[in-house]
Amino acid sequence: MDEQTIFSKMIDILRAYTKDPNLLDKATKETHILNDLKVNSARLVDVIIKCEDVFGITVEDDEADKIGTIGDAVAIIKTKLA
Repeated sequence: MDEQTIFSKMIDILRAYTKDPNLLDKATKETHILNDLKVNSARLVDVIIKCEDVFGITVEDDEADKIGTIGDAVAIIKTKLA
């Protein structure tokens, strides 16, 4: 799966957890999930669980701790799918 496809699926996943879904219209790989999208840390756990379901992967705790931006999540998912 290519990076753009993963990014698009991430945007779809985040839409349910973002306080203002309109913020996702301008989201880039540099968009910070907690700070820019106002997703709280408890919801970030839900986002990661949803990613595991959608992509059929397992994200370890130390990997989850490294997810700050959408690009961080995309990179981890891409590595897991390789």
